[in-house]
Amino acid sequence: MRWGLIPLWSKNMSGAAMMVNVRSETAATKPAFRDPLTNRRCLIPADGFYEWRRAGKAKQPHCFEVNDGKLFAFAGLWDRWKDPNGQWVKSCSILTTTPNAVTASVHDRMPVILDPDCYDLWLDPGMHDMRAVSDMLKPYDARMMRCYAVSSRVNSVANDDAECSTPVKLNAVQTQTSLF
Repeated sequence: MRWGLIPLWSKNMSGAAMMVNVRSETAATKPAFRDPLTNRRCLIPADGFYEWRRAGKAKQPHCFEVNDGKLFAFAGLWDRWKDPNGQWVKSCSILTTTPNAVTASVHDRMPVILDPDCYDLWLDPGMHDMRAVSDMLKPYDARMMRCYAVSSRVNSVANDDAECSTPVKLNAVQTQTSLF
């Protein structure tokens, strides 16, 4: 699937880059996400994710893992759109929520990580109870997560290897946050 949701009714793909993340709190009220939230939910597997903490003008990447790097799934939405050549393009986005105690020190949002016990219900095409769906869109248990600084190598898509998620030590200057 293409990253960045393109709603079925879109005239073109231009807005897809803006729709890589969806706020779970408002997804049911936004035209682009209302129908996918009701009918086209998906799981997006991962073994970690990155967020950047601003330190002055620099941004330090951090890796977040669940259960010591085990595979987990983000709550996702997908849609399909027909391009001008008549070809179907499938696209997806990740739902986000308020941060838990682990992610809050780095970012003001976090992706929705679904509890494995919710996978079947999340994917059930007959599940249209939006209250039950909304109940799954909460911050993941912080006790099951860890966070550590990683190299800025992760800032380039050309780098796609295990070294991107290798922990790095930060010096005292890098770990301080500025009040100004």
